[in-house]
Amino acid sequence: MLKMAKSAYKVAVVGATGAVGNMMIQVLEKRNFPVGELVLLASERSAGKTLKYKGKDLPVQELTESSFKGIEIGLFSAGGSISAKFAPIAAHEGCIVIDNTAHFRMDPDVPLVVPEVNPDALAGYTKRNIIANPNCSTIQMVVALKPLHDAARIKRIVVSTYQSVSGTGKDALEEMLVQSRDMATHIQWTKEDGLDKLWNSLSPFRTVKTTVYPHRIAFECLPQIDVFMDNGYTKEEMKMVWETKKIMDPAIQVTATTVRVPTFFGHSESVNIETERKLTARQATDLLSKAPGIKVMDDPANKKYPLTALAAGEDYTLVGRIREDESISNGLNLWVVSDNILKGAALNAVQIAEIMIDRYL
Repeated sequence: MLKMAKSAYKVAVVGATGAVGNMMIQVLEKRNFPVGELVLLASERSAGKTLKYKGKDLPVQELTESSFKGIEIGLFSAGGSISAKFAPIAAHEGCIVIDNTAHFRMDPDVPLVVPEVNPDALAGYTKRNIIANPNCSTIQMVVALKPLHDAARIKRIVVSTYQSVSGTGKDALEEMLVQSRDMATHIQWTKEDGLDKLWNSLSPFRTVKTTVYPHRIAFECLPQIDVFMDNGYTKEEMKMVWETKKIMDPAIQVTATTVRVPTFFGHSESVNIETERKLTARQATDLLSKAPGIKVMDDPANKKYPLTALAAGEDYTLVGRIREDESISNGLNLWVVSDNILKGAALNAVQIAEIMIDRYL
């Protein structure tokens, strides 16, 4: 007997006033998700604010332990400690929790899902009533690599990321803007001046007061995202290793270097893969062009390749600079760019919810 989906669901967005929570609301509306009632939840200080949904002002309510009675789907994006406390409470009330934090990702009883890659893993949701949304940088990479892995079996991945400041939040965006304006205002230099003058004028900005990052982010690249671990890698780098294995294939060897760069939105990745079977660049391009969730932008002659400016507001993961690695027999290089707030968080969560109502609810 075919399952008959309900016509509408009571949905909660936890962390509704944050960047990702706000985007979740927009995605629900844009994709015409079958929302019967939308409940917006946030901290006490945000209670009473209103947010737009389908032209109406909806009040933001304070998140409490009694917030989830009758809620059928909960989209969580309010921080790991909030999810740790409230996701099990919501799940106990019968709410299907789709959590955007790192807290549950590596829990063996919690599916870690990218809809274009491993939707069948959602069948395991019944163990906890919780589903984890992967890290933004992992999501875009596995979306791009899934069709190549299916065709030629990936043995090893070497990835370097260039991650935008929005991945850290609004305070980080403000810090970058303040630092950038300060430097642009106080550095006096033209191309007629010697480079030594520019070098000297930068001296006062080599160390500046920071609150979000350990060093200045304006006009700088920081090879640290999250804390350093005992093996010398950052936690962000290890997330990409652990999550890729859980989502795609535990046999794949992964090494990552993650870097914060002074862009507003969108994460970029240089991805090198080694496969068991040979894939030419043309074959890879053909596979990627037909794969779900991917838009190939690869026309070097006309300087057409993925940029964060092109990825902003784009549901698709952009892939370009597809070329064979001439240093090994079966290798490819890719440039992968995606909107980290959209596909890297909000959209992926809503896509999971869509599959849930189609298959399980």
